[in-house]
Amino acid sequence: MNAPTNISAQTQNRKADHIRICLEEDVQCDQITNGLERYRFTHSCLPELNHNDINISTTFLGKHLAAPLLISSMTGGTEQAGIINQRLAEVAQHYKIAMGVGSQRVAVEKPQVADTFAVRKYAPDVLLFANLGAVQLNYKYGLDECLRVVDILEADALILHINPLQECIQPKGDTNFRGLIDKISKLCFELPVPVIAKEVGNGISGAIAEKLIAAGVAAIDVAGAGGTSWAKVESERAENPLQRRLGRTFADWGLPTAECITTIRAIAKDVPLIASGGLRHGLDVAAAIALGADIAGLAMPFLQAAATSEAAVAELAEVLIAEITTVLFCTGNTTLYQLKHSGSLQRIE
Repeated sequence: MNAPTNISAQTQNRKADHIRICLEEDVQCDQITNGLERYRFTHSCLPELNHNDINISTTFLGKHLAAPLLISSMTGGTEQAGIINQRLAEVAQHYKIAMGVGSQRVAVEKPQVADTFAVRKYAPDVLLFANLGAVQLNYKYGLDECLRVVDILEADALILHINPLQECIQPKGDTNFRGLIDKISKLCFELPVPVIAKEVGNGISGAIAEKLIAAGVAAIDVAGAGGTSWAKVESERAENPLQRRLGRTFADWGLPTAECITTIRAIAKDVPLIASGGLRHGLDVAAAIALGADIAGLAMPFLQAAATSEAAVAELAEVLIAEITTVLFCTGNTTLYQLKHSGSLQRIE
């Protein structure tokens, strides 16, 4: 068996491990939270609104969304992952919300699994994000590989996920992050679709966001701490005591999602901003938007639902939309724009 086949098999096995561990093990952060519990909406008992007039639609990267929701990047590359992605895509299409897929590195290494990512046939009108690890730009990936994953998905944008902590703990992780900002910048100007920079659960600081924006990224997904800990996930996959210990030590490492939103907005008023990392319901989504995000991404809730059935995913989408709408109604706001500028979200001292 040649080396590329070995690598693709390892990548595919890792995909299967990640789904199993996230669904079966306790891999949520223990001590750190998303930070949104430090904020509270001011209730308006007299909103002077007709509930039917509330409009939670928005646009992101020039595309209309019926709600400010992103089904965050999760999976692909296995039969189970293909089923999950189909269910997610069909619900995204029905509710006109955005969707990302998991890292498509496995589809580059093993083209026969590309169909597990190819969800455009289920979601012809949806804002879809392709996905690769930014660090792969230091491991012989370039424009051609990025174009390939965009084409597989017929994607509207490419997510470059940035995950130094995960790579440190992951068996055989890729840890050469030297010079990546220049390669990201080059890709931003060569790729025909926008590039989104995303962490995987440890957050993006204002200082790093500033560098990414200067490099040319079109949007940022903060993916802050407070939800799934990929250090804990990789600890479950550890091949030796050192990796297991590292995963446990760094289980609560990172910047809370709320802090990421506020610090990035302080230095970049207009960059399209996705809030993700530990969001679990529509109240979290509304709070993230009131803090300055444009849309909000959820992964674990959608993964759990998609592992059950398409009906469970649809039910989750309905609940999230109802929760967001209820926040607007009970704060006296008709639109997301009004919510963001209403001052109705207050920090609890």
